[in-house]
Amino acid sequence: MISRLRGTILEKQPPIVLLELNGVGYEVHMPITCFYKLPEIGQEVILLTEFIVREDVQLLYGFNDNQERTLFRELIKVNGVGPKLALAILSGMSAYQFVSAIEQEAIAKLVKLPGIGKKTAERLVVEMKDRFKKLNGDLFNNSTIDLHGAAKQNSHDIKAEAVSALISLGYNRQDASSMIGKVAKATNCEALIREALRAAL
Repeated sequence: MISRLRGTILEKQPPIVLLELNGVGYEVHMPITCFYKLPEIGQEVILLTEFIVREDVQLLYGFNDNQERTLFRELIKVNGVGPKLALAILSGMSAYQFVSAIEQEAIAKLVKLPGIGKKTAERLVVEMKDRFKKLNGDLFNNSTIDLHGAAKQNSHDIKAEAVSALISLGYNRQDASSMIGKVAKATNCEALIREALRAAL
């Protein structure tokens, strides 16, 4: 079980970050809401991880703190919610926003997330409400997203990278392009993805 990594960031391609640890590169999939908080390429970072093993694939999912990882673990216990969908959910909403949506039974907000239909949204509300009662309250503290110092990129490259990231989260290309087009004033890829996801809600 790989539960924690401390290494140097080699590449950042939302939603994947490549870390080098003792000469070995680890590809880690992260919710976009966690990806925003990463330091710049070349800097060191500590990530809490969840190692998912399936018959045909082995993937590492990374998080900035234990609360985010705990919520991911609880999500993948829900019937019909796998790691990819859990990643999409936590990319479209912060942990705080997701918990609020569940507590308010905001089905309309949940179905705006990729891969979430009405039945899945209703199941999430029912099952996650029960799970939240057993979790520590500090799980739901909202944290500040820091985007200072993000590298400047060509405008076309920023948009293309942002669209690609949304597609990897489950949006189709047409919807992803439309979402990015509506918030095209953002100055870097991470900000563009953040604003597109926020606008979608």
